[in-house]
Amino acid sequence: MQAPQYDAEKRPITAGGFVKSGPVIFEDVSEQAGLTKWTHTMGTPVKAYLVETKGSGVGLIDYDNSGWLSIYVVNGSTVDALTGKVTPPHAALFRNNHDGTFTDVAAKAGVTNDRWGTGVAIADFDNDGWPDIYVSNVGKNRLYRNNHDGTFTDVAEKAGVELGNWSSSATWGDYDGDGRLDLFVAGYLHWDWNNLPAAAGASTNAFCTFRGEAVACGPRGLKGEPDHLFHNNGDGTFTDVSEKAGVADKPGYYGLGALFVDINNDGKPDLLVGNDSTPNYLYINKGDGTFDDVSYASGYAVNEEGREAATMGIAVGDYQNNGLLAIFDTTFSDDYKPFYRNEGNANFDDVSHQVGLGDVTVPFLSFGDAFLDYDNDGWKDLLMSDGHVYPQADKYPSWGTSWKERPMLFHNLGGKTFETVPAVEGTGLADVIAGRGMAVGDLFNNGKLDAVINVMDGHPVLLRNVSPDHNHWLELKLVGGPKSPRDAVGATVYLTANGMRQREDVLSGGSYLSTNDPRPHFGLGQAAKVDDIEVHWPSGKVEHFKVPGVDRIVTIKEGTGK
Repeated sequence: MQAPQYDAEKRPITAGGFVKSGPVIFEDVSEQAGLTKWTHTMGTPVKAYLVETKGSGVGLIDYDNSGWLSIYVVNGSTVDALTGKVTPPHAALFRNNHDGTFTDVAAKAGVTNDRWGTGVAIADFDNDGWPDIYVSNVGKNRLYRNNHDGTFTDVAEKAGVELGNWSSSATWGDYDGDGRLDLFVAGYLHWDWNNLPAAAGASTNAFCTFRGEAVACGPRGLKGEPDHLFHNNGDGTFTDVSEKAGVADKPGYYGLGALFVDINNDGKPDLLVGNDSTPNYLYINKGDGTFDDVSYASGYAVNEEGREAATMGIAVGDYQNNGLLAIFDTTFSDDYKPFYRNEGNANFDDVSHQVGLGDVTVPFLSFGDAFLDYDNDGWKDLLMSDGHVYPQADKYPSWGTSWKERPMLFHNLGGKTFETVPAVEGTGLADVIAGRGMAVGDLFNNGKLDAVINVMDGHPVLLRNVSPDHNHWLELKLVGGPKSPRDAVGATVYLTANGMRQREDVLSGGSYLSTNDPRPHFGLGQAAKVDDIEVHWPSGKVEHFKVPGVDRIVTIKEGTGK
């Protein structure tokens, strides 16, 4: 076990290690933006049970088709709220006012959820041109269909996607190529409110201790909840095809992260599932409605040391600009965060230590994660949100970690290694928060990628990208044709400029319980023009496009290219 790391002021490195000066990348504008009036609530501050510790996600959504991203923030709940003793905490839908501020319109929009919320996956499931919201809960899930007038209707029961126990991450993807988005929902634990595990401190079970101290029990020793794949029938209903497709999670692993993405470049979305304290899944899409479980053969099931990790979030990105997607997983404290380099043909090599993400990440307990080119130099960097699950971390300095932790940003050095970007005092990277779900996107339509973090028992944090670079950029809004999902989820875009060929994918889900900006974003460095845009649509069609210039957001429609 790595020795605890402390800074000059004897703080754990997770809550310290700040520098006085340096490049300022993110500014915390949560208060100015109007996000601090809303608070996340999950259980009691004591966190006696695991269900109170996992937090919730955040989704970025242009729900009113204004061209600006709004923010959906999932809330948790309390036992008193579930039993009707107090008003339930509600989710927030922060409408983007296009002036740097946001207004919570969740009640008016009908998306308050008012259940024990966990994750959010955003996509246009009915191909009507308006994004919908799937919310996973501990209990029945919701599918909010967009009514095109600023309101939503929960159609989960009618659609057949409610489930009823502890769902975590969800992800949308057209796995069978029929032009309609299907839904995968990861199951975490089977949670029985009437038969709870022992509270923290009430058991001597090894699964209820951490470093010899009493903490919330689980997940080990508790029953896992199965995963579910729902086929979109095209009439507003879905059919559970988990068993038939081969993705039902027969061993009962503890699913936390999930993402549909074409990992082997054959044009069909594959499925990644990150499991807590159990092996991860990588399912390769066979193209016949079923998946091949290559978790171990691919190298993704376990880390470099041959052991399972406590996987939380999943990020994918072409960090080498070679057309191959790498996978970065967030995990528990006292463990490095695995970085799986794609060697081709769905073969992965955990190179975390080789690329500079090994020892530095060990003290942190990390949740949200994303590849993002924060400085628009054409190379994808990495951001992760952090925070512990045990409040006891603050009582035991010998642990070398903390309940609230700062986010971490890593700069990509030409596709070879990553270097840690210093946390300058008073800036967003120096925010010490109980971070959980995180989504990244261009919230101000200025070509710089920002981040929103859902904070356990706190207000959401909006990290505005204020990187001093003057590099060029391009963002694309993709619209699928009649044989593709309308929002083009599953499309892969290759952009050639500056002598580099970059890749971006349109995805729904990922990170931890969250959904990022659906618009592919490309940093162009000093290139003032784009040589080529090649789009591989979900339908299988491949087209090339030209754009009128850079430093703008361009809409591209299937069938209008060459």
